Amino acid sequence: MIAEAYRNMYGKDLLIDLKESLSHHFKEVMVGLMYPPASYDAHELWHAMKGADTEENCLIDILASRSNGEIFQMKEAYLLQYNTDLSPDIYSETSGHFRDTLLNLAQGTRQEGYADPAMAAQDAMVLWEACQQKTGEHKTRLQMILCNKSYQQLWMVFQEFQNISGQDIIDAIKECYDGYFQELLVAIVLCVRDKASYFAYRLYNAIHDLGFHNKTIIRILIARSEIDLMTIRQRYKERYGKSLLHDIRHFASGHYEKALLAICAGDAEDY
Repeated sequence: MIAEAYRNMYGKDLLIDLKESLSHHFKEVMVGLMYPPASYDAHELWHAMKGADTEENCLIDILASRSNGEIFQMKEAYLLQYNTDLSPDIYSETSGHFRDTLLNLAQGTRQEGYADPAMAAQDAMVLWEACQQKTGEHKTRLQMILCNKSYQQLWMVFQEFQNISGQDIIDAIKECYDGYFQELLVAIVLCVRDKASYFAYRLYNAIHDLGFHNKTIIRILIARSEIDLMTIRQRYKERYGKSLLHDIRHFASGHYEKALLAICAGDAEDY
């Protein structure tokens, strides 16, 4: 609405003016905020795959956490903005079971609001066998369950897995698999359990372990700003003992810092 009013008042495109007038990470934030959520996801996926190197963690963050409806809108936006389908790009830019799992998630066909307690133990056994045998067939079965079963069903499956194996599903995945396939599976499990906690972990990792990885921080703050960012802030404080705003102030500066803080702020007092 602001962009439309800007065009009506000044006869200019606000997005173009922002791109031409700003620079560096401050520009990335301001331009990113102009995209509707689905268009922003599409924008991030496109750039993650079309650069010199594929940004696998961007693909993981987005595809492991979005609902069926969000994925559908994202794919529509991707086609509209780049005149190509998302799935073929994923296929050409990734490989192996990591690629297969991303493609499954990109279908947006996860069951919703359905749970079958009688199937939970059976699904858990499939996951347990997949962690023990690690054949291609078992990896496929594992990712099919994690990508297609409802969150409610997976909650029960993970509990049954603990009962069968005496081990948490995440620990088992980390022991049995590696690379981006492992990271993607773990991200799915964490998002099933609590998406806000997953993104709090990703922000902390980007700020402290990766030396303030700007792309990751900007992407998560913008993408979650109108969804669950306040909850992410709560999880961050609970888990790490410092507020997200404190860590942003410590590592960012200037207009860039103010922009990130403004996204995070829930009210004037917070800001």
